[in-house]
Formats: sequence, structure tokens, C-alpha cells
Amino acid sequence: MARKFFKRWLPAPERMREHPSVRVFGSLLHEPNLWHLNRRSVTFAFFIGLFTAFVPIPTQMLLAALLAILLRANLPLSVMLVWITNPVTMPAFFYFSYKVGAALLDVPAKDFAFELSWQWIQDELILLWRPFLLGCLLTGLFCGLVGAVGIHILWRVHVVRRWRKRQQQRKAKMPN
Repeated sequence: MARKFFKRWLPAPERMREHPSVRVFGSLLHEPNLWHLNRRSVTFAFFIGLFTAFVPIPTQMLLAALLAILLRANLPLSVMLVWITNPVTMPAFFYFSYKVGAALLDVPAKDFAFELSWQWIQDELILLWRPFLLGCLLTGLFCGLVGAVGIHILWRVHVVRRWRKRQQQRKAKMPN
């Protein structure tokens, strides 16, 4: 079942509640719906995690956790999906987002060399922030929606196939 697949990869709720990055939410983490694996919670978790991955702030995991709590989505999955933008993939994702924003704003895309420093942020990002933020917002919304719709459809297909298989097994066991 789809639930078994996700359960195999997700940490236990007890372990997750004790993690320092989400401990700030305190008693809100005791809401059972945050740990359920059903089509609704997983669909929302995919949207939250993929959208938040494109939010260009250093506290993406906290934002994903907060949104998961507010929307009653699966918390561990929401937080884990943020890591598609990790230190290795982040420059490519954010550069693509910048290009999307520049194309939509009809601004010529400027070539730049990204540096993770306050000096670069003060000098370069001040010139690029509009297309960058617009691109991040739209790319995040697009990826979040595609991921949510995709997982919703895959979950539904899986459930229908299992249901049909059970129906065939029942028919095979029935005497004629």
C-alpha cells in the first residue's frame, strides 16, 4: 500500500517531536493528524514541501513545519521534501527561478556568480530581487501543485489497483 511506502522512509513521530528544529512548536506536535499517512495529508505535504523548497530563506524547514501544522499535513514528509533544494542543488534551482522571473518581468537576465556572503547579498541581490522572488514564488507554486496533483493521482491509481486485485481474488475464491 502507498502508506507502507511512505512509512518505511519517514521517521517515527516520537523521534521527530524531539528534533531540535521542530521542538519550538511544543504541544502543537501532539496533534495526531500531523503524523497520519492518508491521501489528503500526503498531498498537502507534497505541496508544502515542494513550495517551501523554493522559498529563498534559511529557515525553510521551520516554514514547512509551520505550514504543515496549520494545514494539518503530514509533518515529516513536508519537512523532508524541502531538502530537494540542498546546498548542491540550490544554485541551479534558484538560478532557474531567477530566469523564470526575469522572463516574466521582461527584464534581461543578468549572468552572475553566486556567493554565499553578506557582501554578495548587499551588492548583487539588491539588483536581482524582483525577478528572483517572482521566479521563486511561481516556480514553487508550480512544483508544489504538480507534486501534489501527481501524488494524489498516483495514490488514487494505487488504491484502485489494490481494490481491483482484491475484487479479482474474491471472485476467484467464490464457488461457481
